[in-house]
Amino acid sequence: MSDVSITIRRNGPLVVQGPFQFIDSNGQTITVDKPVIALCRCGGSTNKPFCDGTHSKIGFQGAEAAVLAAEAAKAQSSS
Repeated sequence: MSDVSITIRRNGPLVVQGPFQFIDSNGQTITVDKPVIALCRCGGSTNKPFCDGTHSKIGFQGAEAAVLAAEAAKAQSSS
């Protein structure tokens, strides 16, 4: 088993650590000279697929936070 880990940061990027191979949609290997990278989850990065911190500026909420907010709003409107 490899020693790669992918951590989902709350309302932030996917953090990839360990020896990994990064391949784009055309099958080309992207050279990454870092042992840790952060991949954009919010869609707002100007350096896609890598995170540039835009998520914190645009108020990105990961799916788990968005679902909780929607459920709370639904419960409040049902009352």
